[in-house]
Amino acid sequence: MTDVYKKLVRCHEYCRDRIDTVPRAAIILGSGLGDFAEYVQVTGEIPYSDIEDFPVSTVAGHAGRFVFAEVEGMPVVLMQGRVHYYEGYSMEEVVLPVRLMKMMGAQTLILTNASGGINEEFSAGDFMMITDQISSFVPSPLIGENVEELGTRFPDMSEIYDKELQETIRQAARKVGVHLQEGVYIQFTGPNFESPAEIRMARVLGADAVGMSTACEAVAARHMGMKVCGISCVVNKAAGLQQTPLNHEEVQEMGRRKAEEFRKLLLEILYRMGGKNEKKGD
Repeated sequence: MTDVYKKLVRCHEYCRDRIDTVPRAAIILGSGLGDFAEYVQVTGEIPYSDIEDFPVSTVAGHAGRFVFAEVEGMPVVLMQGRVHYYEGYSMEEVVLPVRLMKMMGAQTLILTNASGGINEEFSAGDFMMITDQISSFVPSPLIGENVEELGTRFPDMSEIYDKELQETIRQAARKVGVHLQEGVYIQFTGPNFESPAEIRMARVLGADAVGMSTACEAVAARHMGMKVCGISCVVNKAAGLQQTPLNHEEVQEMGRRKAEEFRKLLLEILYRMGGKNEKKGD
């Protein structure tokens, strides 16, 4: 048993002793989107700081706790605030929460984030369903000794974002009237925003939106066999595509403005994942 797995087991034992819920799905709430947790039937919560040796969110707008809830009849665990590589954590620590939620029982991971729009057809406030990703600019969370209890040494990444879940998101967006963009997400380390030249490079590589999280979490989840889907809130145009300087306050403000629309979309997605919506014509 590796040290990574021993730490994961300790974290799981702590949570298991305090929460009876066995979640079916895990949701990571990105910058400005954490208010979703205020609109669900909460059954319990655990602050990250209560878990020994667990990374703690330090970014404004990230509450830093697991919230356990019933959403549309489905038991879920929400990460109200994630941890980032740029906060000084190792990549192993960054993906520890994802691994822990899988050990809790979650089989599906819904990733959300705030991003900068690279695709010139995107506007601030758009939602983009992530269809693929580029994670080449951050270390892989799988570097080092493989944790055999979690997954194989060389996991396939040809379909990181589950095709069936993508269709579920499309149907949900149509149902609630959300205009949904689709595209490729690229992760850089941060915490600085990208330069215009880096954005031009990312566009050449095929990226439609850019951020400082998510891709590494998706890799860790797929390593463990979780089904993954992702939704990005495009909060601004990326560097070089807008006249004003980029800032984190803009990220939070757009997230707040889109919170209700996001809540409706995510609730409909979970409703459909739970198998309740069998209406014809949807």
